[in-house]
Amino acid sequence: MLFLPGPVISALTFPGVVVHELAHQLFCRWFKIPVYEVCYFRFGNPAGYVVHAKPSKWGHSVLISAGPFFINSLLGAMLSLPSALRVFEFNGASSVLDGVLIWLGVSIAMHAIPSTGDAKSMWQAVSGNNASWLAKVLVAPIVGLIFVLSVGSIVWLDLIYGVGVSLAIPKALVAMLT
Repeated sequence: MLFLPGPVISALTFPGVVVHELAHQLFCRWFKIPVYEVCYFRFGNPAGYVVHAKPSKWGHSVLISAGPFFINSLLGAMLSLPSALRVFEFNGASSVLDGVLIWLGVSIAMHAIPSTGDAKSMWQAVSGNNASWLAKVLVAPIVGLIFVLSVGSIVWLDLIYGVGVSLAIPKALVAMLT
């Protein structure tokens, strides 16, 4: 198993870090939550962050934390789709631009999984008397899954997800349509 330190992975996939933080900021803007500070990318831990006011609604807090899952997955798939289709449909006929678009798609999609800090924010939003028991029942498995996926990044689950979104989905589409 290849071991690369987190900062090296972040540097190689920096577009994903940038989009991850941009997604948090975008959801803050949608819910009119003040943003105090944004770092889209840096060499360090964390590789990026968004400091914002505490949302008054637990649902807003959960969606701000989960925003990168939706934005990074969608953008990663959209960026790589044309190139991945060309590679699979035309048996590898591709250009340097196709390689760049696939790298961008995979890089962005592999940063779709919320961080453990995002999971803690989700849980804080519903813990105590902040939300109903139904909110806790809905959010608890999501928080647990994020922690499992975080541990799974040791065995490259984040990369597997990025490749799946960026390459396996287009390949499946080609197989279904031919």
